[in-house]
Amino acid sequence: MPRRKAADRTGPVKTRSRSGCRECRASRVRCDTKKPVCTRCQQKGLPCSTNLELKWESEFASRGVAFGRAGVWSKTRSDEKQPSSELSDETREWCLLPHIQSWGFVNIGVGTFENPNEVDVVSNEQHHVSLPYRTVPNALIFRAIDPGPSPALSLFPQISQLGHGELLDYYLQQVCPRTTASSTMSSPFASVILPFSVSASPTLFRAIQALGACHLARANPSYAPLGLRLKSETLRDLRRRLSIEGSLTCSADPEVLVIMMMLCLYEIADKCDQQWTIHLKGAKDLIRLRRQRALTPPQTPDTSHPVSAFAEHFFAFQDVMGRTACAKEVLFGSDYWRADDHNIDLWMGCSPELVSILSIITDMSRERRHLDSDHDRDAFNHRAASIEHQLENLIQEVGDDGDDDALASAAEAKRLAALLYLHCGLYGASPTTPVVADYVNQILRLVSDQLILGSLASVTWPLFVAGVELDPSHDELWSTPDDPVSGRSIILRALAAMGESTISNIARTRAVIIQVWQARDQDLVKAPQMNGLNDWEWYVVPVSDAMSLA
Repeated sequence: MPRRKAADRTGPVKTRSRSGCRECRASRVRCDTKKPVCTRCQQKGLPCSTNLELKWESEFASRGVAFGRAGVWSKTRSDEKQPSSELSDETREWCLLPHIQSWGFVNIGVGTFENPNEVDVVSNEQHHVSLPYRTVPNALIFRAIDPGPSPALSLFPQISQLGHGELLDYYLQQVCPRTTASSTMSSPFASVILPFSVSASPTLFRAIQALGACHLARANPSYAPLGLRLKSETLRDLRRRLSIEGSLTCSADPEVLVIMMMLCLYEIADKCDQQWTIHLKGAKDLIRLRRQRALTPPQTPDTSHPVSAFAEHFFAFQDVMGRTACAKEVLFGSDYWRADDHNIDLWMGCSPELVSILSIITDMSRERRHLDSDHDRDAFNHRAASIEHQLENLIQEVGDDGDDDALASAAEAKRLAALLYLHCGLYGASPTTPVVADYVNQILRLVSDQLILGSLASVTWPLFVAGVELDPSHDELWSTPDDPVSGRSIILRALAAMGESTISNIARTRAVIIQVWQARDQDLVKAPQMNGLNDWEWYVVPVSDAMSLA
């Protein structure tokens, strides 16, 4: 029987619905599109789904199946072969693939958007990009100032009783060299602490061993339980001593501060959370008692003890550098630093004069929020300009040797970072401000040079300041004969290398920097309402509590 023409048909033309469910379309039957379940699927007990199914032409081509209706029918009903869509090698134009680096996206999950002010270090560490082991220079792993032959265990009879003598050797050979940028002079963690430890109690050796085990656990996780046990035993002994002797008596003994210093470093290297600030505050109370006692007759013996002086500078420096990020009140003020001392400290990687200036800038950044009158603002700006001038003309001296390029480079990076911090904290500058972009460029050039040389100790704070103030819309800083240089690429490479070359908690530093990048990336679409806060207070302060940037 001949098929009726369309003009002779009566009634509505039955067609398949374009919005039908996947089950009906797969069976080639009409779907009544009833919601939430069509009639056919309800009767047959089938899962009714209208989700869009994506189909890829390359997948169909690999199976030798036609993609949709392409090439299936033609109005001309011609049997002639359709011209092939493939191009000949002569007409095909190949595009070169760009060189893909081993960097990933920094926005890694829904939590980034749901909790923008909470830094998930564990999640970030799981997704962070690290350099392959073979590309990390050996100098970054085993760079050490040879302190000479390992000390004979007979000098430390406590070690024979405690056991795990390899942890003391690891502390000397691997931990101490990572605490200074100098390539010619020994770290004070060896030159000052080691001679003092000859007559120390077993509690101090447990603290040193705990720190060594904690750092060694980065490469060998089996040492983590041992480090935790040694730390617990050290805390138990320290609490017992403070309870029996009292804080006033303990404040006069340098060993107590050294023990607290090792415990503080343990917490920084381990998780870098609020725990390390507990030791910081405890040390502040003991140092305050020690100084008060020195001013009251009869004075305590030798208040300028080198171990006590080093411990004071350790805690004060940790406090000043950490509070630049969170903008909280400084515990150890500028009175702990000689403003006329231009010599670069081996551990701090800068001069005490620079640390004193940083302490003042942090205090002024807090004062800025409470300026009420034009007179106060004028006085504030005049003082800020004076400090800026002081930083611009600051000269930091290496010392008697005068030939330590790595140490001098770290000090210069900190000076530039201090100027950048001043502009952001006191003048309200942001990454788009030309002077900020210029300082970020200079800092990252120094870091890039140090990355090539394999010496990245003492640059944690400059790298952090440059990282959080990097302009996301102008990431390419300069060009090389091969490729343009990306600021984020340099920072991520440096952080990956610093995980091997420092004792700082790079995981926490990296997580905070990436958190700031994520916030800036989101705000490229919609400008934020800062409600009177400057760029540093809006992006950096909320995610930077209890950071160790020393």
